[in-house]
Amino acid sequence: MSRKAKVPVDLLIFDLDGTLIESKWDIAVSVNLTLAELGLPPRPQEEIFSFVGDGVKRLLRLSVGEENQARYEEALKVFRGHYLTHCLDRTRFYPGVEETLAHFARTHKAVATNKSLEYTTKILEGLGAHHFAYVVGGDNGFGLKPEPGMLLKVMEALQVSNERTVLVGDSTNDIKGAHNAGIRVCAVGYGMGNREKMAACAPDWFIEQPEELIELFV
Repeated sequence: MSRKAKVPVDLLIFDLDGTLIESKWDIAVSVNLTLAELGLPPRPQEEIFSFVGDGVKRLLRLSVGEENQARYEEALKVFRGHYLTHCLDRTRFYPGVEETLAHFARTHKAVATNKSLEYTTKILEGLGAHHFAYVVGGDNGFGLKPEPGMLLKVMEALQVSNERTVLVGDSTNDIKGAHNAGIRVCAVGYGMGNREKMAACAPDWFIEQPEELIELFV
């Protein structure tokens, strides 16, 4: 990594799935438990992983399949029960995340995720909600990334300007959302996002490990 001067920030906004937490296994299990309960065929894990990132509604619409959209509302309700039961079975902070969050103890930190707030809250309470001054989910009414609404809400709530805010995320939705909100963005290469597509969206920084944030920001 180059020895450039660290960039001063007052607020780090983190995506959740694929950025702070490795959650894909519990999501895939919960989806397939849902499909089994509905009498629908299971999906390969890798296929379910590719459905993650645009909120639970899209996850379930894709999982039940085009031919079973009449079962979508039922699937949404069934999934809720399974995921609330299993969302902390294997889900953990990625290695290095806890240390990185602790390092930025004096910096405002927030979570802005397309995941539903109910699931987000339970997971963060299990792993370390105390790190974050503000949390906003995909069902809070501010739109889903790449819309800028939830990012603008976080900055408003914590009274931090866009010039002193950086979003950290693992998807093109995160990068485009940051651009739309007028803030800088650091893409992560260890999550679930497509590296080439993320690079094409021109993030301001690209890191391979969470701890690299310590070398970038102050």
